This record gives sequence, C-alpha cells and structure tokens, in this order.
Amino acid sequence: MSESVLMIGAAGILLGVAIAAAFAVARRLVRGSRELGTDAERATYTTLHLASRAAGHLRGGFEVGDAAKAARPLRTLLGCEALAITNGALVVALDGGDDTVRAEAERLAATASAVTPGRRAALFRDAIGSGRTHLDAVVAPVTRGGVASGSVIAFAPRARAGLVRATGEVADWVSAQLELGELDASRTALAELELRALRAQISPHFIYNALNAIASFINTDPAKARELVLEFADFTRYSFRRQGDFTTVAEELRSIHSYLQLERARFGERLAVTLKIAPEVLSTVIPFLSVQPLVENAVRHGLEARETGGHITISANDAGGFAEISVEDDGVGIDPAVVAEVLAGGAREHVGLHNVDARLRQVYGDEYGLVVETNVGSGMLVRMRVPKSQPHHELAMGALR
Repeated sequence: MSESVLMIGAAGILLGVAIAAAFAVARRLVRGSRELGTDAERATYTTLHLASRAAGHLRGGFEVGDAAKAARPLRTLLGCEALAITNGALVVALDGGDDTVRAEAERLAATASAVTPGRRAALFRDAIGSGRTHLDAVVAPVTRGGVASGSVIAFAPRARAGLVRATGEVADWVSAQLELGELDASRTALAELELRALRAQISPHFIYNALNAIASFINTDPAKARELVLEFADFTRYSFRRQGDFTTVAEELRSIHSYLQLERARFGERLAVTLKIAPEVLSTVIPFLSVQPLVENAVRHGLEARETGGHITISANDAGGFAEISVEDDGVGIDPAVVAEVLAGGAREHVGLHNVDARLRQVYGDEYGLVVETNVGSGMLVRMRVPKSQPHHELAMGALR
C-alpha cells in the first residue's frame, strides 16, 4: 500500500473523530440548554450564578480589596459598559472603564449620599463625553446602618429606566452582603470574647488554689512541689496560648491531666478519675477549651462541696461521623431548671457550661449544644457531640500543623 493512500486513510480517520467529538459537544450543549428549561429559567440561573460569584468577594468588606473581583459579575449582571464600586469617594473596583471613567466615578461618588430620599438611584445624562462615546451614569448608594458609605455606579451609552432600577437593586444587594459580612465578623469577635472570658474565669479561682497546693508541698515534699510547678506551667501555657481557637482531643486531654494533677494535690484521695478514651478520636479537632471547663465544673460545683469528694468519668467515643465526649460526676448535682437558666446565660454560677455551650452552637449550629443530665443529689452528666469532618476542622488542622 502506497504512502499517499495511508496518509489519506489517516486523515479520514482524524476527520471522523473530529466530527464525532463536535457532535458530542453540540449534543451536550443542547442537553444542558434543555435542562435549564425556559428562557425565564435560564435568565434566573444566570442572575443567581453571577450574584453568587460576587457575594463571596463582598463579605470581607471593601477594605480587604476583594471588591475588584465582584465588579465583573455585577457589570455582566447589569449589562452596562463599565461599573465602579466606591468606598466613600475612593474607587475600590472598576470593570470595563479607563482613567476617564475612574475620575468621573470619584466625582460622582460624592453625590451618592445626596440621592433623593426614597429613590434608590440617580441618573446623570452625558456624564462622560470627552474623547469617546457619550456615557450616562447611574449612581446608587451603598448603605451601612442606614447611612451611605459608598456607591455602585453603572455607565452606559444610553441609560434607560430599567438600568436605573436594576442599579438601585444591585446597590441594595451589595449593602446586604456587607452587612452580612459585618455580622459574621461580629459573631467571630463574640466567640473570641467568650473564649477570653473563659480563660479569665479559669485563672483567678484555679491559679489561687493551685499555688496554695504547690506551697503546701515545698517544705514537706520538694520533689512533689517541683512536679506540680511543671504541671502548672503546662496547664497555663496551654490555656493562654495564641495558636487559634481549635485543638485536638489529645491536646485537650493532656491539659486536663495537668489540671487534675493539681486538683489531686488539694483533694488527695477524695478525687478519683476514670478515663474511657477511644484511640481513634484522639486526633479529632475540637474547639479549644471545650472539655477542660466541663471537668473544672465537675470538680468545683460537683465534688468540692462534698466532704467525701467523689468520682469523675471522662469518656470520648467514636460515633461514626462524630466524636462523642462526656464528663460525668457523682457530686451534688443541680436543679434542671437552673441548668436551663445557665445555658440561656441567665445565671452567674456554672459560667463555664454556658460559654462552652455557646461556642459549640456558634461553630457547629444549635443542634450541637451541650446535653446536660442532672438533678439535686444525683450528680451531673454533660455530653457534647462534635462532627469529625467540617471546614472549621480543615482550617484548624492547617494551623495546628
């Protein structure tokens, strides 16, 4: 067979493959179009998709520089020639415009706060007309707390009523995203404040008792005193660390061991502890200082009031996609109605329970709050359930490494 015949045959095969591939791609596009349904459904999908792309870049606020990434999908959404987002009179994002547009956007930004009350946007005809096609500008204020703090400015050759209304809607949506971002930041700040409050709650009561216990051994058993000093150093180093708001079950248990060693120096044989820990949960990431306060609560409020002391059982079990951790004591217990008040934040006692419960709910959701079983004279059982795999855990693991 001649070489030319082989080449013709190979070319024919390649052509056939190309045609088949093109047919497959076209079929997929047609199928995708059909799956989206009517023109209205496709328009809804496009609108939601563009809004979703922009939303993530606005939650951090204008100050972090992500607004520039939100401008392009918003410009596509409005179908305008250029779009500017301003923070005060400063243009923080511009898509589709040049220096002339930027300068005009800065000038117009000052008018955003002067938009007539009750109107979402103002139209400026022929805002730009020097050296290029005349462009109208639509200015809509971005508000925070009801006060204009920036603006969305759309530029188009001939702005119609639809663009004016749409720009106003987009500005309102941007305002909502910024407020949601501030809410997220407030929740995070609240969680940090609760953590600092928890640390402060640990320090005065426990440090006083621990130092007294150490002092009692200095003359009678110096080696024991030295050991307790090291345990005290380990505990305080962990409690006041700055590496983040997450830790592992293993690290939390190590801190609890130091805490209990110091408490045993006070209680002696009156304090008995049993650990029931499944090895597979030791690496599970949990909120920092979420178990230790439960143990301290059992010691302070459950056993300290009893002359005979008591017994604490700390358990951690693997429950499929969750780690279940519990702290149980056979102490004096409390009225269930008081527990409800504590968890609601309305009681001064057992503040550790409230803080841990609030942080668990903040991180994982209300369904992950503490479960408390108790009654007067019947001890107390406190259970927490932590999902093993969540985005918070992935971020925390990166920080711990």
